[in-house]
Amino acid sequence: MDTRVAFDRAARIYDRTRRQLLPCFDEFYGALLARIPFAVGDAFEVLDLGAGTGLLSAMVAAAFPRARFNLVDVSPEMLERARERFAGDPRFSFSLQDFGEAVPGRPDLVISALAIHHLDDDAKRALFARVLAALRPRGCFLNADQVLGPTPALERGYHERWLAQVRALGVPPADLEAALDRMRADRTAPLAPQLEWLRQAGFEQVECLYENERFAAYAGVRPAASTSSASASRRWAAIASRSGRVS
Repeated sequence: MDTRVAFDRAARIYDRTRRQLLPCFDEFYGALLARIPFAVGDAFEVLDLGAGTGLLSAMVAAAFPRARFNLVDVSPEMLERARERFAGDPRFSFSLQDFGEAVPGRPDLVISALAIHHLDDDAKRALFARVLAALRPRGCFLNADQVLGPTPALERGYHERWLAQVRALGVPPADLEAALDRMRADRTAPLAPQLEWLRQAGFEQVECLYENERFAAYAGVRPAASTSSASASRRWAAIASRSGRVS
């Protein structure tokens, strides 16, 4: 089953077990929210990649009421739930597209949660360079995601402890089975190389904001002047060419 089909099927029930399937929910999202480099009253443009039902954007919007959002997702059903969540709010627009192929707009902030791990490693690297090219100077990229254990033994331990935790939290068996089915399409990568790929793309101030076994949040900032839009685009093209993903 491909990713779009899996998330189309899950759209209507996706939010109901978020806290059970993500035992570190508050710390995971909280670390990302705490790193947003704007004041509460600032007006800025936010691009949410793999926005799903709009859960992360809703959190950011509550903290920054003057921010404006473009939610991007490949799943029509997920975006429909997001449209329902934000119905009548002019701050939100929606783009049905594959963020692995294009990063739209000229945002001040790019955010993502539990989405980029669906890309393979080459596609992640190409995306990071593409995000850098899209961001305004001093713009920030924040990703809260699922990561792979640095060794097979550690990964097995992460998975076993996660299963024990979510069952203890009372996730319904059908919802757990649906989550495990979606996870079969995951292409997770360890945290350390992802931080290095950000640096290679041209980001500065690259840092891990939070790590709890298979869940991590990290950040990078586009340089003020040393990386122009043109040079960032050339860097993406070079990375994409090496991975055979030039479109």
